[in-house]
Amino acid sequence: MVFQGSSAAISHTGKVRSNNQDSGYAGSNLFVVADGMGGHAGGDVASSIAITRLQALDRPYDSTADAERALRDAISDAAVDLAETVEVRPELAGMGTTVSALIMVDEYAVIAHIGDSRIYLYRDDALTQITTDHTFVQRLVDSGRITPEEARYHPRRSVLMRVLGDMDTDPELDTFIMPTQPGDRWLLCSDGLSGVVDDPHTAKAMGLGLAPGRTADSLLKQALDGGAPDNVTIVIVDVGGQHPLFSGTPTIVGSASNPTGVDVPAARPGRTSWLHPNRQAANEPTHFEPAAEFLEELIEEDRRRARRRRVGWIVGVALVLVLIAGAAWLGYQWTQTRYFVGADEDTVVIYQGVQQNIGPISLSTPYEDTEIPLDSLSEFARATVEGTISANSLTHARQIVSGISDLSGGGG
Repeated sequence: MVFQGSSAAISHTGKVRSNNQDSGYAGSNLFVVADGMGGHAGGDVASSIAITRLQALDRPYDSTADAERALRDAISDAAVDLAETVEVRPELAGMGTTVSALIMVDEYAVIAHIGDSRIYLYRDDALTQITTDHTFVQRLVDSGRITPEEARYHPRRSVLMRVLGDMDTDPELDTFIMPTQPGDRWLLCSDGLSGVVDDPHTAKAMGLGLAPGRTADSLLKQALDGGAPDNVTIVIVDVGGQHPLFSGTPTIVGSASNPTGVDVPAARPGRTSWLHPNRQAANEPTHFEPAAEFLEELIEEDRRRARRRRVGWIVGVALVLVLIAGAAWLGYQWTQTRYFVGADEDTVVIYQGVQQNIGPISLSTPYEDTEIPLDSLSEFARATVEGTISANSLTHARQIVSGISDLSGGGG
């Protein structure tokens, strides 16, 4: 049965990249996002080849099992296409692409995924990430070494552990089948969106109830406002809903919408395991799954980085404490250059320091007991002394005491 719903696809180069290596497809039953490997020659070719191979799957299926099998075979065939393209254009060796694809079959979504593009489901006002990123940092998250929030800004967040490339014609895919229902909104996107716009903002845009095209525009604007350091590709699929149904003409966006001039090998009748023997070791891609020792080195590098952060934090805190202690000591030393005249229980006393206290810490100490009895002073003089009299120096304090002494002699 032809899928009943509506969809939209949009792709943008972003604000940093010079070309668009992403591709997207929205058809009658098939929806795909492919992100060509950024920074590698031929990323645009790789994503275009993937879309070219997969778009033949845009048709109704008798069962979800048939659709799942077709996705697996087509993606493996796309890997062979990449290898054969490199045979013709060896300068493209090392190209690769992510693939996140969805086929609607009756009340089910059949999903195939490799790489770090994502598929989300928005249902009942909640956004759920359906696919798992095949990245180094995701492995760190899964193993408990870092948190999802730390993964978002990790310097290794772009290192892919699995990708559709020209080196492996039997790629390790994630495929699964999920029930879907009217009102569901599916989002397929490259990391140019998910790496810039966080899930709460994505959910808010998905929940506004706008048509798929307007929702995609809103999400793209958020990515551009956030700097859009990578290509951004978005495919939105509504199941049922109030918006116009699919028109019958597929939407192809990104590099797949512009012919690349590369001859893509013709479709083969069935799946093949052929592997081209003449590989150029010097051009081996860096985004394919690293050897175990490389993984351990990456993990150890993260440990070293974490240790450096801890040491830096401790040193920073220690430095701040030293500065605070130094400032406190200098402040205390200044207070000890000051004097004031006050009273103890029954006599006039010269104090060194200032009248204030810091909590339980007194900033003054008795310096000289004048032995002038308080009860020998007039009522006014006694109240003044008990309220303390500030002095600029020890000499000034003694002058104040002399004046009090005179008052005492005259008022006794």
